[in-house]
Amino acid sequence: MRLDGRRSSSNVEDRRGVSGKKVAGIGGVGGLIIMALILWISGGNPLEVLNQTGGLTDGNRVSQSSLSPEKEKQYEEFSKIILAGTEDVWREEFEKVGLTYRNPKMVLYTGSVSSACGNATSAVGPFYCSGDETLYIDLSFFEEMEKNMGAGGDFAYAYVIAHEVGHHVQHLLGTLSETHQQMQRLPKAEANKISVRTELQADYYAGVWAYHDNRKFGSLEPGDIEEGLNAASKIGDDYLQKQAQGYAVPETFNHGTSAQRVKWLKKGASTGDIRGGDTFSPSYSNL
Repeated sequence: MRLDGRRSSSNVEDRRGVSGKKVAGIGGVGGLIIMALILWISGGNPLEVLNQTGGLTDGNRVSQSSLSPEKEKQYEEFSKIILAGTEDVWREEFEKVGLTYRNPKMVLYTGSVSSACGNATSAVGPFYCSGDETLYIDLSFFEEMEKNMGAGGDFAYAYVIAHEVGHHVQHLLGTLSETHQQMQRLPKAEANKISVRTELQADYYAGVWAYHDNRKFGSLEPGDIEEGLNAASKIGDDYLQKQAQGYAVPETFNHGTSAQRVKWLKKGASTGDIRGGDTFSPSYSNL
């Protein structure tokens, strides 16, 4: 991506080195990471993954980032620029429909963190909390994407941030609270389908951001979109479940298949039209 000369967002809080009140025990971290790769772009409570596995312990244990200071600084500056780009794009897109965009905050942390949605560790991956309108990111996740997921590249990392901001857009439009209320009333299998629709819309919004960011700043270079589509394919529920256990269980999907995620990210990036992101009207089989 071409980012030279771009402004950085000031809506960033640095909590690196500050622990949350409760963190997951060291035992079972590998299993947490596998589950977190399935859940890492969830718009819900990050404690879901921890509650499913147990292992919560009191204490102030903080994981130390394996990133070099130079690499961590690079990711920090990159994240601030991408967040600024989402601020510029979504402010303009909201104004087009007579609405006011409210910028989210981004918290950078290492190891564990406290949010209005609960306490979590970096094992849950990046997440958005509507309770405090904040994105939470341990920058070492970008390294995990490259080394362990085969999903590296600057636009792939931008997609992570843009997807979480997509959940913020849903929050401001009232979609997120509505879908969460529906999910609470439904059996698990049906609630999962609502979750899939919600996540695919956030993917679409990430694509919409990419379209307008490129229009405004000429940010995209050859191969960038392909990096994002590759990342989307590597975080499909079917792909991750097959990697983790050798087979997929469709009724447990809560983020969408690789093909669905690629489809909606690509659609948003090709149209740039916020109105085209209705993932709730089509039949579930046609998503």
